[in-house]
Amino acid sequence: MSPRMKDLFYWGLGFVCGISLLVQVQNHLYSNYRVEGKSMDPTLQDGNRLIVTKVGFDESDIEHFDIIVFHKTNQEDYVKRVIGLPGDEITYKNGSLYINQQFIEESYINKTASMRMASRQTGSFTLKSLMGVEKVPEGMLFVLGDNRHMSYDSRHFGFVPIDSVVGKVNMRYWPLTEWQAGF
Repeated sequence: MSPRMKDLFYWGLGFVCGISLLVQVQNHLYSNYRVEGKSMDPTLQDGNRLIVTKVGFDESDIEHFDIIVFHKTNQEDYVKRVIGLPGDEITYKNGSLYINQQFIEESYINKTASMRMASRQTGSFTLKSLMGVEKVPEGMLFVLGDNRHMSYDSRHFGFVPIDSVVGKVNMRYWPLTEWQAGF
């Protein structure tokens, strides 16, 4: 084999190995996700492209107000904001959030006048009135969309098992004009 053919062979082999490594990293460490719908407006919009961190992800990594992607069904993933962690008592009074009887400002909703209206549409409820329990059970999360009046979330389908969480959203990369890291 000529030296030129050897060079081409090794370059090709290196390229194939690099692509294989990239695919493995993406499949095990990160995932791409496309937002569908308006349930997370104004934070995330329909068509936004996200990077979701999957590596080393467990229950202790999830914090209040993280934006997560989880498997709702075998074919469908949802993106929502974590409001309640295991053991939390969640109450909404006239659209205001209380976690363990402590008022929490939801600034991600109150970015515009129209979103203030949406926070009022969250209404009043307790976990007891929605699901018959006082606190978020162990191994579960209570999640809501930021666009409360258009979101299908824990108020409708119940708690989310922590083991159904794909990962935390850590970057929006599309559209480029709305690039943002560190949600």
